[in-house]
Amino acid sequence: MSQRGPSPIAEKRVALVTGAGRGIGRAIALELAAADFSLCMVARTREQLDDTRALTGLPKERSLLVLIDLASEDAPAAVMQTVLDCYGRIDVLVNNAGWAPPRTSIMKMRAEDLDRVLAVNLRAPIALTRLAALKMTDQGCGAIINIASSAAQKTPAGEAVYAAAKAGLIAFTRASFQELRLDGIKLSAIVPGLVDTSLIPQNKRLVRALMLSPADVAHAVMQVVNSPARACPVEITLEPQFDPERSR
Repeated sequence: MSQRGPSPIAEKRVALVTGAGRGIGRAIALELAAADFSLCMVARTREQLDDTRALTGLPKERSLLVLIDLASEDAPAAVMQTVLDCYGRIDVLVNNAGWAPPRTSIMKMRAEDLDRVLAVNLRAPIALTRLAALKMTDQGCGAIINIASSAAQKTPAGEAVYAAAKAGLIAFTRASFQELRLDGIKLSAIVPGLVDTSLIPQNKRLVRALMLSPADVAHAVMQVVNSPARACPVEITLEPQFDPERSR
């Protein structure tokens, strides 16, 4: 009696991308799909995830959609369990989901907005990194990529909590790299400047054509994915050639 080997789907590398419904997350999902990864795509809006799945061209059995709010304390564990139940492995984690209210003075910021900024931009990536690392350590390989922001370095007024969360994410990435590098796990923070997405409101002072594109960030992610573990870029800073806030 012949035995069946592992299914082709089970043999594919698996990537989990948060905030995959639009913008940077969608661009990252498209790059990973083009590299023949099976995907778990996480967001809060079903229609956006459906559109991303269609653009990847992946069949449903290789493009898992998870509708969840990462501000919920239990969300990271639920997402990771769903991925492992479906695919049995995780090779790449991209913590891309982010949230911030319109620029607001810390004195006027609502307590619920403060909590949400920290939960989505810092607590959830930390929790997902921990859970992914547990599985990747067993596998002996993996890549964890955290999408930060130049706000962590430029610390603009009105974005104090967001800047603090992204600065914390960069520090967390660097420290985690030191802990996990001997387990064959790559960790990197991508630190982009202004990216032309719907999250950046229209502003006459900005020349959107000079901003980074979501594809620019996705290419940086793939640089980490494709790098050897012995030469992982721990931090990649992306800035447009010309400053969108000054150029005309």
